Amino acid sequence: MSFTVAITGKGGVGKTTLAGLIVNRLVARNCRPVLAVDADPNTCLDAVLGVAIRQTIGGVREEARQIVGKGMSAGVSKQELLELKISESLVEGPDFDFLAMGRPEGPGCYCYANNVLKNALGEIAKHYPYVVLDNEAGLENLSRRIVQKVDLLVMVTDPSCRGLETVRRLYALAREMDIAFDRLAIVVNRLRQESLPAEVESLRVETGAQFVLGLPDNAAAATVAERGRAIAELPPDNELVRRVDDFLNKVLG
Repeated sequence: MSFTVAITGKGGVGKTTLAGLIVNRLVARNCRPVLAVDADPNTCLDAVLGVAIRQTIGGVREEARQIVGKGMSAGVSKQELLELKISESLVEGPDFDFLAMGRPEGPGCYCYANNVLKNALGEIAKHYPYVVLDNEAGLENLSRRIVQKVDLLVMVTDPSCRGLETVRRLYALAREMDIAFDRLAIVVNRLRQESLPAEVESLRVETGAQFVLGLPDNAAAATVAERGRAIAELPPDNELVRRVDDFLNKVLG
């Protein structure tokens, strides 16, 4: 069984950077191979991980639709064709593999593509001890059951009152949608002081979060992002990296 980490939160709080760090530090712990999935239509995780996308699920869906529409898939069902194309779009590396949801390339909604991704992930994930899912803002992908079981749900926020209130609403929404997760972590990112905001403790009690992690506003990480470099370039003694390592030690034992 794969250990699945799903990361969510409001936009612009550093979800993708954290997803990249978790993938990188899992690899450093020899928890490999890791499957990294970018489920945000605004694909960014590839740049953070330093890989090049060949094709996204959105592109695969449109390509398969056109092939079937032109009668070029004789003897192959649309589902089989999509699964084949998804396998081809998987970016394979020595330590982790990468799959991107992307945007739909033609008319129509994500519903069918999401169902295909869910089915394909169920098969693909069997070959990976760890899966890290970087979601778009909110809980839409999780509500559509792209993954059936989340071992660790990570809600990322900045230290602002609005950001913390968003986590509170996301948690309530997750319960309303009956999103299944074993454990919850609240990550307060871009701290400019050592201590966490006072409201975080009450938020932890309300949500029953097993983990609370504060991550500092980090100049080196900002420089890496500004230059479009991979997060793996951060040295192991970087404070951000050390805190994510400590976090994974607690989560994974």
